Amino acid sequence: MTRFLLGAPVALLALASCAGAPASPASAPVPQAPPEVVRVSTPEPSRPTRKEMVRRILPHNVRLQITEADKVRRTASGVVVGSERSAEGVVAWVITNAHAVVMDDLKAPTLNVLVDRRADVESHVGQVVATGQVPDLDLALVKVPGLALPAVELADEAELELGEDVVVAASPYGRALSLSGGMLSQVEWDRESRRPRMVKTDAPIGYGASGGGIFSLESGRLLAIVEGYRTAQVDFAVREESYSFDVPMPGETFAAPSTKVRQFLQAKGFGRLLERSLPGEGGVAHAAGR
Repeated sequence: MTRFLLGAPVALLALASCAGAPASPASAPVPQAPPEVVRVSTPEPSRPTRKEMVRRILPHNVRLQITEADKVRRTASGVVVGSERSAEGVVAWVITNAHAVVMDDLKAPTLNVLVDRRADVESHVGQVVATGQVPDLDLALVKVPGLALPAVELADEAELELGEDVVVAASPYGRALSLSGGMLSQVEWDRESRRPRMVKTDAPIGYGASGGGIFSLESGRLLAIVEGYRTAQVDFAVREESYSFDVPMPGETFAAPSTKVRQFLQAKGFGRLLERSLPGEGGVAHAAGR
């Protein structure tokens, strides 16, 4: 008996026609458009204004008075470079000039550290714990128990550039803290160590500004500590009487750079003040460096 596979020729025909027919447009892959790249611009953080930066700088500064028998014998300025909390309470460490805290010629001197609080003045008694050799290292460190002020951050050497905008915070003539503005007018480098040895600013200062801070208006860090200034003598006559007075010379305010402050603290055994504060210390800054 001959058997036929019903449907087989039809199936083969269907397969043959599928193989030879072109693909229909519906079965072809549809090209996809590349994904659109959305650029999200992150706004740059706004830089603090001059007034905002000054507000950050002011809490680091104090003024000093050396008194004897309730009379002011000398005045100077200072900057808080360290603040520590211990079982005895908070202690601030103030950097100033060595020549400003000389008291050997006084019988019973007292070193007062003053903080101006708008209409009020906060007073503490300080103790000189380290001094440098004048004039090469005209720096001194004062320990001030009970004074709670934030420690300043010392600038890096890279920030000591000519033309850097600065503000000087000091207490000329022993009066309340005052500010003057200018720029770094000179940076003197030591050829052997290749480190900054001295800086100058054209910001005007007056007597009693020794120990004051020169701060960067860009970063708020401490660039240098004022040591002194050169003056020009002006002579004049009134009714056949001769008089003279000294006028500070513009651009001749010289200062110890932050590098010297670091070296001084390390050499005197206070290198710990160059460490940054650790979290959870109650908001009291532990040190002054980077």
